[in-house]
Amino acid sequence: MGKMLEVRNLKTYFYTEDGVVPAVDGVDFYIKHGETLGLVGESGCGKSVTSLSILRLVPPVQAKILEESEIIFEGTNLLELPIKDMRKLRGNKISMIFQEPMTSLNPVFKIGYQISEVLMLHQKMDKHTAWEKSIELLRKVNIPSPEKVVNEYPHTLSGGMRQRVMIAMALACNPKLLIADEPTTALDVTVQAQILELMNELKKEFNAAVMLITHNLGVVAETCDRIVVMYAGKIVEEGTVHDIFENPLHPYTKGLLNSIPSVEGKKGKLESIPGVVPNPLNMPKGCRFSPRCKYAKEICYKNEPNIKRFSEDRAVRCFIYEDGEKNE
Repeated sequence: MGKMLEVRNLKTYFYTEDGVVPAVDGVDFYIKHGETLGLVGESGCGKSVTSLSILRLVPPVQAKILEESEIIFEGTNLLELPIKDMRKLRGNKISMIFQEPMTSLNPVFKIGYQISEVLMLHQKMDKHTAWEKSIELLRKVNIPSPEKVVNEYPHTLSGGMRQRVMIAMALACNPKLLIADEPTTALDVTVQAQILELMNELKKEFNAAVMLITHNLGVVAETCDRIVVMYAGKIVEEGTVHDIFENPLHPYTKGLLNSIPSVEGKKGKLESIPGVVPNPLNMPKGCRFSPRCKYAKEICYKNEPNIKRFSEDRAVRCFIYEDGEKNE
């Protein structure tokens, strides 16, 4: 499978009254055709800003994507596209399922109108054809009585139903890349499972690549092919699902995995990672994870480790592996 999307040295900084926030600070990753990439990490590590940067939706006044950044989609650098061409691409070739469907759907327009609008804009359908297609899409995402739901307003639907509407809207134009930002947040466990199963089925049907943003490693294990772990605006580890779950390398990744409750149950207390994600206005010197890392040595507090790449799919940012071998 060839690479559909390549993100190279992505830097997205926010400029505030208190100083510069390096929300995304030199991120590199790729997504192949037809695969699902999981982007994981704690809240505030830069996952959502990364996805918004790909679509060039970061607020233009407060935020800036630095010039050395590159976002290559099917051979074209999206950062060099005129804004009118970028608008044609959003929702068409690249679609996004936003984190909270209640705030993403317009409360004053009916569901059918909001889906139809996408089809009329990108697919040049007439109003009647777009409305019929909207009903078909709602049926495809397993919404009961879609002929009735197209005439409903968002507030009349449950959280799970609204999320299905968002998926229908995102898939309306058969996108090549689907970005899903925490698609199961605030949904109960059974609905989460249904949404993830639905996304997996539709991904296969539409032959789309998926970038799944989440802090839930259980979700990643069930749906993803590869995983990128982010911490404080940087990628700290990358690998296949098997690599990450069977042989995690970075102390942060190990901490995330150790904090997952086991179905079999663990003896003693559930482990946690001490401390919190650093204030982006005052990043620690050296390795950004060093204040929370039980393996940290003197060099970790002084210098920032480079990313050590073992293969195309396997990499880690940690001094333990600087020489290519674990020297802990």
